[in-house]
Amino acid sequence: MTTSPQESAEEREREPAPPVQGHPRRWLILGVISLAQLTVVLDNTVLNVAIPSLTDELGAATSDIQWMINAYSLVQSGLLLTAGSAADRYGRKKMLATGLALFGIGSLAAGLAETTGQLIAARAGMGVGGALLLTTTLAVVMQIFAPAEHAKAIGIWSAVSALGFACGPLIGGFMLDHFWWGAIFLINLPVVALGLVAVVTLVPESKNRQGDRPDLLGAVLSTVGMAALVYAIISGPGHGWTSGRVLATAAVAVGVLALFAHWESRVPYPMLDLTFFRDQRFTGAVAGLVLITFGMGGALFLLTQHLQFVLGYGPLEAGLRTAPLALTVVLLNFSGVAAKWLARLGTPVAALLSMVLMAAGLVAIATLTGHGYAGTLLGLLLIGVGCALGNPAMAHALMSAIPPAKAGVGAGVNGTLAEFGNGLGVAVLGAVLTSRFAALAPVAATSLPAALASARGEGERRRVLDAISSGVESSQLVGAVAVLLGGVVAAVLLRRAERADSGVVSA
Repeated sequence: MTTSPQESAEEREREPAPPVQGHPRRWLILGVISLAQLTVVLDNTVLNVAIPSLTDELGAATSDIQWMINAYSLVQSGLLLTAGSAADRYGRKKMLATGLALFGIGSLAAGLAETTGQLIAARAGMGVGGALLLTTTLAVVMQIFAPAEHAKAIGIWSAVSALGFACGPLIGGFMLDHFWWGAIFLINLPVVALGLVAVVTLVPESKNRQGDRPDLLGAVLSTVGMAALVYAIISGPGHGWTSGRVLATAAVAVGVLALFAHWESRVPYPMLDLTFFRDQRFTGAVAGLVLITFGMGGALFLLTQHLQFVLGYGPLEAGLRTAPLALTVVLLNFSGVAAKWLARLGTPVAALLSMVLMAAGLVAIATLTGHGYAGTLLGLLLIGVGCALGNPAMAHALMSAIPPAKAGVGAGVNGTLAEFGNGLGVAVLGAVLTSRFAALAPVAATSLPAALASARGEGERRRVLDAISSGVESSQLVGAVAVLLGGVVAAVLLRRAERADSGVVSA
């Protein structure tokens, strides 16, 4: 009797499952690593509110500001798979401590930077530490908690990310009101010091006991391919989706990632075992994760445009009005309510319900925003409930489909999908907004702010605002359809996987 490639791979990579009771200090460890993760997520958004200060004090040009923001996310997203693979091979505790140390050194260098070049380099270094932290924290969660507690623990882990995105602009604004711009980075140092002490004393070591040979070429290809893909997505709105720079970068990304997939299918010890994609639970979780982050990222991007350009709120005011989405995620996951719903409903039903709620939230924002903030609030709460239920369900399904020895790679896949889905949501829904606006606007302009600035008279300005509102509405509705269809696909695949596991579906 022969075994399938997937079965032989699982035999190679099998690692003892977490104990039934979990680690005795697992909740304390989760609190510490969540605090470390929070600083990583905060640095994705906290720099945005410091742009005026950086422009004045460092003489930063627009291109400098873009690279200060993008250097962090590009390096982090490009290294997620590699960081997860390194954690599996060399030890998750070691890589977690290394990530904290690199993040702390980068934060110190950023806080003391005297030129834009120094700050960009420091941000890139922080991105390396951030990639290690985001992958190892989830991998450690899977190791220290018993399987019965995975859903609740992953829910808290994912809620920390939502809290970071909501609090980033608020904390940044508070710090800049009382200190100089470097303080937004130096505040990370006490957290890093506490985290290092806790990791050394509390976190148990775990790694892939098989000790597969390092896949160096796969690491290079995945890093280059993902960094190119993310750069194409984030530079599209500024340079134009049909510009030579964006098209060339996208072509490089597609080519390199195709080469990565080809290499991974042939190498004896792949960094990302492509046989995982034969598991319908894995592919269902992939579809769900991409669509959840697509909807959340795109919705926040579009809503921010509407709040600032149409309703005239400042960045901090707009951030406060979108905070209920993240706070809903935090409340439902920290209280354990989302985990109870997931256990009661099952993963397929939870996936479908979460997508239905998110789609309903997008529709509410699209159709009720013009009637005041109450309609927007309803939409944000619906999306928040959907994310609170869907994010842990998809992450748990994905991590459950991967052998414990590859927990780091699984966490890397999870982080990569989140980055890709968020960027894709901004790109696709932003493109719908731009095309709809271009068809309706009474003035020609390269951006929404430029269109408002060039409007002559109150009547023309009103028509520009109406065009923006129409574009936001159309984009939200497109996002709602995409999220709903993704929910159906994810639920079907996850249901089939459950039936296959129970032997209901015949060969």
